[in-house]
Amino acid sequence: MVVHVPHPSLPPEAEYDVGWGMEQFHHPRPVRCGGRMTEQRRRLMDGLSGRVLEVGAGDGVKLTCYPTACAEIVLVEADPFLRAAARRVADRVPVPVRILDGDARRLPVADGSCDAVICSLALCCAPCMETALQQVRRALRPGGELRFHEHQRSAHPAVALAETVVTPMWARVCGGCHPARDVVAAIRRAGFVIDRLDRFTRWHVSHVIGDAHVG
Repeated sequence: MVVHVPHPSLPPEAEYDVGWGMEQFHHPRPVRCGGRMTEQRRRLMDGLSGRVLEVGAGDGVKLTCYPTACAEIVLVEADPFLRAAARRVADRVPVPVRILDGDARRLPVADGSCDAVICSLALCCAPCMETALQQVRRALRPGGELRFHEHQRSAHPAVALAETVVTPMWARVCGGCHPARDVVAAIRRAGFVIDRLDRFTRWHVSHVIGDAHVG
């Protein structure tokens, strides 16, 4: 299991003057606000240690949020512009960083080589969510942890229908995002056990944030 450590392991926010940053380029939500991590980013980072892989680089500012207890951060990003942006931030953080060309269809890491994998607004945009989750499972060591922050199909039938109807246009505008996906069910089908799950609504769209381990 990933060893959980208290909040003081998080790097002091005042060390970095890098702006708000973004979770993903196709979802330009801030990872920082007022110099501090957003609650969602803090939830993803809290207690991480070991070798952590995150799918998608955003603009790299998310690297400044990682705890110093991490032995290595691995970002997997297909876009060369975003990889270059992330490298500029990587030089400023105390944790070793590797930035690799790739995406969730085939994560460029060895089997069982990661203690944790972060998917933040990434599974909703994966061409095949099931393939992405199998890749995450392959990359994790036994007992490794998946942390996710994703769109989630609404529990209300009328809203879920509306999400399905708007998905084709939404996906074209928002980098392939599919707001009607049942991410929670897909995570369970991929063989994960969900340890913690919170549901919330942002801009009238259902989301989930949680932790899961390989079953």
